[in-house]
Amino acid sequence: MSHTTADIRNVALAGHPAAGKTTLFEALLLAGGTLQAAGSVERGNTVSDFDPMEKQRGHSLDIAIASIDRPGMHLNLIDTPGYPDFRGPALSALAAVETVAVVLDATTGVDYGARRMLARAKARQLCRVIVVNKIDHAGVDLAAVLAALQDAFGPECLPLNLPADGGTRVVDCFGSSAGESDLGPVATWHQRILDQVVEINESVMERYLDVGETGLSGEQLHAAFEQCLREGHLVPVLFCSARSGTGVAEWLDVAQRLFPHPGEANPPPFEMGSGLTARAVETSPDPDAPVVADVFKIINDPFVGKIGVFRVYQGTVRRDSPLFIDDGRKPFKVGHLLRLQGKEFIEIDRAVPGDIAAVAKIEELHVDAVLHDMATDDGAANGGIHLAPLDFPRPMFGLAIDAASKGQEAKLASALHKLAQEDPCFHVEHETETNETVIRGLSELHLRINLDRLKQRYGVEVVSRPPRIAYRETIAGTAEGHHRHKKQTGGAGQFGEVLLRVEPLPRGGGFAFVDAVKGGAIPGQFLPAIEKGVRQVLGSGAIAGYPLQDLQVTVLDGKHHSVDSKEVAFVAAGKKAFLDAVTKARPQVLEPIVDLEVSAPEETMGDISGGLAGKRARITGTDSLRSGEIAITAQVPLSELDGYAAELKSATAGRGRYSLDFSHYEPVPPAVQQKLVTAWHPRIEEE
Repeated sequence: MSHTTADIRNVALAGHPAAGKTTLFEALLLAGGTLQAAGSVERGNTVSDFDPMEKQRGHSLDIAIASIDRPGMHLNLIDTPGYPDFRGPALSALAAVETVAVVLDATTGVDYGARRMLARAKARQLCRVIVVNKIDHAGVDLAAVLAALQDAFGPECLPLNLPADGGTRVVDCFGSSAGESDLGPVATWHQRILDQVVEINESVMERYLDVGETGLSGEQLHAAFEQCLREGHLVPVLFCSARSGTGVAEWLDVAQRLFPHPGEANPPPFEMGSGLTARAVETSPDPDAPVVADVFKIINDPFVGKIGVFRVYQGTVRRDSPLFIDDGRKPFKVGHLLRLQGKEFIEIDRAVPGDIAAVAKIEELHVDAVLHDMATDDGAANGGIHLAPLDFPRPMFGLAIDAASKGQEAKLASALHKLAQEDPCFHVEHETETNETVIRGLSELHLRINLDRLKQRYGVEVVSRPPRIAYRETIAGTAEGHHRHKKQTGGAGQFGEVLLRVEPLPRGGGFAFVDAVKGGAIPGQFLPAIEKGVRQVLGSGAIAGYPLQDLQVTVLDGKHHSVDSKEVAFVAAGKKAFLDAVTKARPQVLEPIVDLEVSAPEETMGDISGGLAGKRARITGTDSLRSGEIAITAQVPLSELDGYAAELKSATAGRGRYSLDFSHYEPVPPAVQQKLVTAWHPRIEEE
């Protein structure tokens, strides 16, 4: 481990399913000398898909990390899942890299997986590279692929190399202008990319116009190229065939020469605080500065234990050194510092800025934890510093589950906790109203995979009930509610009277509680009790048993008794007054609406569109793909998609795919609301 920060390249391979990311990952490790022989997805012996479930299914379910060392470069590669059901782990990789290489299948062209990941990388201000794979497949039209890329993502998508001789080799068009390619003269493309690069920097542009290309130093050209990547002025395109190895060695050369190292990329988005009050915090890739590292992945290994995988942003982490977690006052000792090589863990002595490393058996670690070595008396240190949060998709599919065997409840709870630590889009909730454990994920497949993991990894089997829909309640109007709570039992009684008003807030407005009591009609010490009563209804629902949102409660007036007024009385009065007001304020049940993307054979479009029309869907777009598939986007109520995976499979003979993202909440139709209200039988105990 003699490399420096300037030698490091951190790259995530991302993109659509079956684009060849894992095969490219394997080919790069082979070309870089990490492997003596390449494995294959079909044989189930790749470095990245080492989990038994990945081998069984033939595709990635989680990220995998491996590195390549050669003179002048230490390359950390992260292979990410392509299926949208597992994009939680894929997105977590964005917290650890400077460059996202989106892999595209030349036989299918621009797909939604590429669009999604390029948009995510752009939003994160990461450098973007497009890798066109499978260039030697029969019948591919690489000129059309490149034109489609520029049409979809802009003219800044320009090749650094070009396919030649039918995709059996590639030629450099950035460092050279000589020769021919399958896309025309190399000189033409060399001039286009050179013009794109030099125009980003005024001094370089002036020098270029004065003396031409030969007058530019390598350092000037490199600096302009890095600026282009940082600012998104250039999205390089690299052609290759991972299966045959064409262009793979050249890919490594480009990564070493042109991809940014941690000191050249856009500054990492560290911030202090959260929300509107968050402020940016600067870090520096200085190996001698205090340590700042971010945990972006948790692995629960059955042999090694809990592993926290982190990226070092500042300072040097050394074996046996003490580190603090967030605002913890007690440090832990780095007993074993590890580098990941697929499923293998390699002991290392140190990790410099830019390195990706891991520590084991530290139970307090969690995703987004900041590791540092700066202790203070109050324990604050770097505890308030964190990377700007990633925008993970909201898990909308739910299953209520119970342990299949009595006595396994504690084991089930522990196993679910571990799975949730590993996947930011897998949530575990306990619904107090129904006393149910509910797991939520991005799709039926996502949940099914995690149920399989419960059984295979932890030996826990569960029984499940149909998916529960995360309905919500709100109000459409303004109304007042009143209640007087009075109890007399012979001794000291209970008395509290509350008048309040409810009014709607904009969608997504949450909840607001306002004190507008005048003249001391209700003493201030009883206001928290009223809010407590209101919040009891917020959580359990007023008309259909679902949490209330997007409303404001204003306490207007009330009465108290100098002897009998107690907190419990105002809790009850607040609760009943709130229920009274909500029932008068045109209460509504809201349902989650999701953005649905369906990819399927073009000939099935009629069946798919007709099926969606029967699900209250609003189709927002269609797009024909070069692979002969059609991509349909729509907004659909989540409640209508129960069983859609089986329906799509039947309609497309197993060739259809879909993904969901939460969009917004909107009121259900009146008939649906009446059905939900009738089905709920609230039991509000009389106080």
